[in-house]
Amino acid sequence: MPRNRRTSRQTPATSRWRSRHGRGARGPVTGPHLPMLQNRIDFFDMTVASTADYLKGVWPEELADVHFEVAATPIGNSGGDGVDRWRVDASNRRIVLYRVPIQRLTKLHRDDESHRRMYIEGCVFRAVAELLGKDPWDLAPDRYRHF
Repeated sequence: MPRNRRTSRQTPATSRWRSRHGRGARGPVTGPHLPMLQNRIDFFDMTVASTADYLKGVWPEELADVHFEVAATPIGNSGGDGVDRWRVDASNRRIVLYRVPIQRLTKLHRDDESHRRMYIEGCVFRAVAELLGKDPWDLAPDRYRHF
């Protein structure tokens, strides 16, 4: 394939930014008019944050000073299958959710976005229930009484 002689000499050889074939810097993959692509980490963080906000709205006094954090993996292994999904520190009022075990070690009957979201929300509910000493179903009782 012949090269275009004009573009090969327009870009100086001492250029500090990446220029592929004289086209300039790379732009975003999605283009200027489309939203950025959402990855697994953003999806997990957004789901944990929205669930925590919901629970703080339902239990404002009990969860006012609770901090929710997301970590990649736990340091030690003490869960039922060898890996923790979350850690509750009642003395510091902190809940740490571990993203990789929650995302990778789940066995969903349908692996789609809504089922992944429900599993993440369930982990947040169970961690908050452990902190408050309640049953996870008691955290939002009116949410399930619409029948």
